[in-house]
Amino acid sequence: MLRSEADHSVFYHHNSSNQCIYLVVYVDDIVITGSDQEGIQRLKQYLFDHFQTKDLGKLKYFLGLEIAQSSSGVVMSQRKYALDILEETGMLECKPVDTPMDPNVKLVPG
Repeated sequence: MLRSEADHSVFYHHNSSNQCIYLVVYVDDIVITGSDQEGIQRLKQYLFDHFQTKDLGKLKYFLGLEIAQSSSGVVMSQRKYALDILEETGMLECKPVDTPMDPNVKLVPG
């Protein structure tokens, strides 16, 4: 597996059939995904043989993201994360308001 240059906690492998495996590490959590199901099973078996790990099944929640999977694709949402922040700050029952702003204003450096 190769380590991503953009994020050093992401590892990936692409095989000659254009299938891929992605492995994401965060502290003591690992997420494995990709299109190479056989390769994923081999990687999981390697991890089980060499480390004390558990397979928790399909990903549902990771780093503040809710993950919903179906046959049509994957949907990621930060709804629960946002609701948790609003609850922590006592603002869960607050009502939204419009913020007046000139839509033609351009931001410039400095």
